[in-house]
Amino acid sequence: MVSREPREPMPGRYPVTFGEVDLLRDLDRPSGWVVSSGGVPQSYVDLEDPTYLDFEYVRLMADVIDLLDEGPLDAVHIGGCACTLPRYVAATRPGSRQLVAEPDAALVQLVRDHLRLKSVPRLKVRILDGRSATAGLHDASADLLVLDAFSGATMPLDLATREYMGDVARVLRPAGTLLVNIADGKGLAFARRVLATIGGTFPRMALLADPGVLRGRRFGNLIVAASRTALPLDGMLRKAAGGLSQARCVHGDDLHRFVAGARPLNDGDPVLVPVPPPAVFG
Repeated sequence: MVSREPREPMPGRYPVTFGEVDLLRDLDRPSGWVVSSGGVPQSYVDLEDPTYLDFEYVRLMADVIDLLDEGPLDAVHIGGCACTLPRYVAATRPGSRQLVAEPDAALVQLVRDHLRLKSVPRLKVRILDGRSATAGLHDASADLLVLDAFSGATMPLDLATREYMGDVARVLRPAGTLLVNIADGKGLAFARRVLATIGGTFPRMALLADPGVLRGRRFGNLIVAASRTALPLDGMLRKAAGGLSQARCVHGDDLHRFVAGARPLNDGDPVLVPVPPPAVFG
């Protein structure tokens, strides 16, 4: 197989396995690039500084990762796109072993060709959907599993069910951490059901989001941190209050009240996955 040298990124629209994506330059940061699909930003990477995280929800996930025990991590990322968080983990925790599952082979090749994916040390990418990739992993093999998989602006429903969470728990070590990115809007009915589902497997949970999103005032991202052992709640509360995004961290009794009455999701349940209103992304 002929090795391809990374080329200088070129803005434009590119065909991928599941449609098209736009590769856009950040006019404020010469080394910053956005991958967008259907007008929905999917990933942002800074090719010179992998610790620069432009999206608020990605910064929230990175805050939680920073609070985990020091040292390299064995990490699994379900959903890859431009691999923003794998780049961050590789830079902040040298020696980490990471696996990314991304079903779009042409998208992966685009990121390899234009966004220096091969420069990320100890990173493997498998062209698989999340369920298949997780099923193929060894028991108790990961310290961290990040679930950030979207088709456009919607989360695949098969990655939000009780059956899938059971497989995630199998892969995570007893003290391992799960991070999930959910998108929801008014009423947050879907987010509540996903939280009820996660909570059925992982008894320790916290929810991080912008206050406006938590109140259902606007569509946006909510981050769930979950574990079978204690989460670093003190640090999460401190970072949420003092970070650039001024997020809220909901946990304990407040989180139980937030989830109360929501039914867990099971494979085959008829569920309407929320989609953002057109104005969200201009």
